[in-house]
Amino acid sequence: MKVTLESTEKIVTVNGVPARIWEGHTESGIRVHAYMTRIAAPETEDLEQFARELQKCRPPSPEVAAIPLRLIL
Repeated sequence: MKVTLESTEKIVTVNGVPARIWEGHTESGIRVHAYMTRIAAPETEDLEQFARELQKCRPPSPEVAAIPLRLIL
């Protein structure tokens, strides 16, 4: 499966850990959201560019904005 994700401004707590919500879709167009607690790139990549790109976040969709700040999984 291939999923395309985009970072949002929404951060929630999942099992005591802050997680940023990313929204996107599968190759077939199914809308999804992911709870990211960590993301990393290999040291061989341009980590300064990676850090700049991580700062770019869009507002969440109304569906994601309605998710409670504290989740219990």
